[in-house]
Amino acid sequence: MNELQQHWRRHKSYILYLLSIYVLGWAFTPYEQAFSSLLLGTVISLYNGWTMVRKVERFGQAVASGQKARSLGMMSRMAAAALAVFIAFRWPEQFSVGWIVLGLMTSYIVIIIDFFFQKTKGEER
Repeated sequence: MNELQQHWRRHKSYILYLLSIYVLGWAFTPYEQAFSSLLLGTVISLYNGWTMVRKVERFGQAVASGQKARSLGMMSRMAAAALAVFIAFRWPEQFSVGWIVLGLMTSYIVIIIDFFFQKTKGEER
């Protein structure tokens, strides 16, 4: 398994743990709007991460074989984020834009935290 796949598997598992915590928060706390917004934003963040990994792999294969490389799909990721914000504006009693934006940033936060954990783990060896 290549390094990108290893990172993706690790990040995906962390995000799935966070999603389970969000579901518990949504079900058992009075902050349903915040947790449902975090759920929506994080699910879209997970989807964006998955599509990015797929496109980076295809990009690498195209470059390695000398073919023309396609875009990494920034517009599709932005459209997914816009969809989340649209949902928040459509149903403001269930979703909050601020919490959705935080959920959309979850993948990046997980990547940064994992980077520092892996860096410190590598220095200990």
